[in-house]
Amino acid sequence: MSKTLRQIAQQLKDANKKVQLIYAFNGAGKTRLSREFKELVAPKNKDGEETEDRQVKVLYYNAFTEDLFYWDNDLEGDAERKLKIQPNAYTKWVLEEQGQDQNAISHFQYYTSDKLTPHFNEEYITKDKDGKEIMVKAFSEVTFSFERGNDEPTEHIKISKGEESNFIWSIFYSLIEQVIEILNVAEPSDRQTNQYDQLEYIFIDDPVSSLDENHLIELAVHLAQLIKSSYFTVGQGLRFIISTHSPLFYNVLYNELGVKSGYILRRNEDETFELVEKKGDSNHSFSYHLYLKQLLEEAIVENSVQKYHFTLLRNLYEKTASFLGYPRWSELLPDDKQLYFNRIIQFTSHSTLSDDVVAEPTPQEKQIVKFLLEHLRDNYGYRQEKKEDGQNA
Repeated sequence: MSKTLRQIAQQLKDANKKVQLIYAFNGAGKTRLSREFKELVAPKNKDGEETEDRQVKVLYYNAFTEDLFYWDNDLEGDAERKLKIQPNAYTKWVLEEQGQDQNAISHFQYYTSDKLTPHFNEEYITKDKDGKEIMVKAFSEVTFSFERGNDEPTEHIKISKGEESNFIWSIFYSLIEQVIEILNVAEPSDRQTNQYDQLEYIFIDDPVSSLDENHLIELAVHLAQLIKSSYFTVGQGLRFIISTHSPLFYNVLYNELGVKSGYILRRNEDETFELVEKKGDSNHSFSYHLYLKQLLEEAIVENSVQKYHFTLLRNLYEKTASFLGYPRWSELLPDDKQLYFNRIIQFTSHSTLSDDVVAEPTPQEKQIVKFLLEHLRDNYGYRQEKKEDGQNA
């Protein structure tokens, strides 16, 4: 049934679920939906101004979040490029008041490179009401340096658009980490701040636009772990709405969070929209299992198997088991070593998410990926040619 985005936002609000996942192609209206939802939950006052409690009812990450950051390219000197941060309550709270700048830097370097280092400014000069210059502590700009293997790093570089998006997401992720930790304290009087006591929703729109498959999977599972840690019971607690154009990101979240269904957002030619419920992960909805199988085969041929390929392999086994009616994916493993391989896949696919685990697997582990993919292909009906969804499982 066709609806306006405001009606779909109302539908999401009325659902009262802890997590709602939405898949949509780029241009289908995901970002606009997040804006409509924000206006529905925390509307502006009669003068069109943002009210104070607007900040604590809903947090959102989308393209407008990224607009809070903009470049000063130092066109005259072409030397001191800075990423400026527009004054806003969120970055002020998480960076200045909560001191989470180092966590944001760690998250950013994990998804990019530990040689690429952001540097926040902590003070800047402004004027008071009398026009007198004063020094104020704040996080108003960021510069970046890159270590090149010697003692002289390249300073004030301009990072790529993808790296910039990762950096902004890392700040937002640090924000919601801190918010969830605070709200998980049961008694409001015991919390270190009451600024987010009325927070109801976190709406996240596509934080994965520039990540490779390895980091995309890790980000999805990290996010799922954070969401699962957030208090929610008997319809009470923090609610999350996540929209994405990435089937793989959707798939990992769907399985890690254990949701029963998700949605596909579609835009019609008359600028109305549909939110269609879809049971099953992206393998069922988008035939994405064929792509996962292709990724594994390519990694095996190129001898580039990484730890995260165990997660892909597990997802492939889960989809096949579901299609064939097996209650547990581990039942598809070789009978004589079912428990052994189950433990290896479970341990490796989850341990790859730890920052302390090396991504490069051993030669024996690489052979296990090859053996189990061949076992699945040879015994459960995979064909070489691509057919309609449902014929290859």
